[in-house]
Amino acid sequence: MSNIPQPLKMTEAMAADLLDTYKHLHGSPELSMQEQQTAAYLAARLEALGLEVFRCGGTGVVGVLRNGAGPVIGLRADTDGLPVLEDTGLDYASHASGVLEDGTEVPVMHACGHDTHMATALKTAELYAQGTEHWAGTLVFILQPGEETAAGAKAMVDNGLWDKAPKPEVIYGQHVMNGLAGTITIMEGAAMTTADSFRVTVFGQGSHGSMPEHSIDPIVLGAAMVMRLQTIVSRQVAPQSAAVVTVGSFHAGLKENVIPDRAIFTLNVRTFDPKVRETVLGSIRRIITMEAGASGAPEPLIEDISHFPPLYNDPAETARLTEAFHAEFGAERVLPGQPVMGSEDFGALGAAIGVPSVFWYFGGNDAATLAAGTPPANHSPFFAPVLEPTLSTGVRAAVRALYSKVGK
Repeated sequence: MSNIPQPLKMTEAMAADLLDTYKHLHGSPELSMQEQQTAAYLAARLEALGLEVFRCGGTGVVGVLRNGAGPVIGLRADTDGLPVLEDTGLDYASHASGVLEDGTEVPVMHACGHDTHMATALKTAELYAQGTEHWAGTLVFILQPGEETAAGAKAMVDNGLWDKAPKPEVIYGQHVMNGLAGTITIMEGAAMTTADSFRVTVFGQGSHGSMPEHSIDPIVLGAAMVMRLQTIVSRQVAPQSAAVVTVGSFHAGLKENVIPDRAIFTLNVRTFDPKVRETVLGSIRRIITMEAGASGAPEPLIEDISHFPPLYNDPAETARLTEAFHAEFGAERVLPGQPVMGSEDFGALGAAIGVPSVFWYFGGNDAATLAAGTPPANHSPFFAPVLEPTLSTGVRAAVRALYSKVGK
């Protein structure tokens, strides 16, 4: 099956170190764009392997491994945790805390598997640093912060990532998900949606609850907006197209007999097709503005929160990589994927320099867990991938993907 040279495969000692690395990272997560200790740890590990290391985008870390003439290939792993209180009961569970931008102290957990991505990337770098006789080219390891907020990839690009690092001909990325451990899921074309998030401030006129005639009630107005927004997908987007409009929070007022002067709600939009996105975003702004006008209210304030770019797997590179994974794992363990409505900022790295990228998933559950029902998914406080063969599969996938380009 696998024809990867032995020096590019893990020994038992390496597998034990991989496990220790993962547990260390799992127990010490940091919030998006605050990954100072994580970045220091990653940089030190890469420097110890002899890589050229530099910081980029605040808490981003890049390691460059040069080994003669050959292709330049990128591998990205994300590094941030989530404001989630871990409830896995693991002896290496996180007890970390962090502070949000508004000053709120929150628990922090690697509830999306970024600890897995970092650990497997570090081990992949180690294998290639110690097995230089079996490959030629340049590998660029991108340890990217802030994926959860869509801030990290943009920050690295804006901070001159591709002026400082060799420009790759293709960039790879991977993510642990709720599949069977030991399997790979990969698909060509659109893999994840574009996601846009907004904060809307609805301005009204406050009054006593007994004198509504003197008010412009922002709660009633905001509720009308929320309900009307739900007609966009059902009545303005073709049934064959995919789109989601979600209002995730609504805040207004402090007392039951006081009509407030404003309401604030947040919404999230997910689309695959740029034209559908344009339709949806235009409709959102039109509905919010016109509903305010119908109530005699001032124009609302619509502020951007985040933007996740589309994640598109280059068809030719995906087909070639799928064959490489067949050789590594066997065709029965390489599964065809379907587009998902989740989002990632990985695509921004390749798009910035016009190079293709491929993103795949590897499973994190054993068969018994899957047979018992739907296990806790990413972002759950109970999210706990089985350690093996999850970790070794991540390393094998990354090693094989790189070897398919730089191997001798």
